[in-house]
Amino acid sequence: MTQPQIDELDSQLIEILSKDARTSNRKIAADLGVTEGTVRGRIRRLQKEGLIAFTAITSFELADNTKMAFIGAQVDVDRVREVASRIAELDTINAVMVTMGRFNITAICLFNELDRLHEISSEQILSIDGVHHVETSIAVKTLKYNARIVRITGPR
Repeated sequence: MTQPQIDELDSQLIEILSKDARTSNRKIAADLGVTEGTVRGRIRRLQKEGLIAFTAITSFELADNTKMAFIGAQVDVDRVREVASRIAELDTINAVMVTMGRFNITAICLFNELDRLHEISSEQILSIDGVHHVETSIAVKTLKYNARIVRITGPR
């Protein structure tokens, strides 16, 4: 996979938009000393290349499921990518990461009922070929969550 090609202007543009995505192209152009057309073209290219996206960040209170769980899975090393892809296909899973340490896959999901969480981890994930062990941790209090970094709630 090739590294995305962004220059200093792209970086400055991304920095401005990450603080306030509603900043007008005209203001951005004035702040950066370029034309509004340059800003518009750069934004279009960054979106097309999947390097930026614009979305509303909803609070947990608006989510259908308001409790968060982390599901760690121990998986056969030669099947990690395959299993991670299968877990990512589950509509109840909001994020999947290949990790190092005790688990080689970690998934994040939002849920409301413990029975539903048990079904996800013990019936759906544990039943995937190559998964040996699943351990679930439930977030009981979130002290810090920076929604600007990563959005974990799916589209409603």
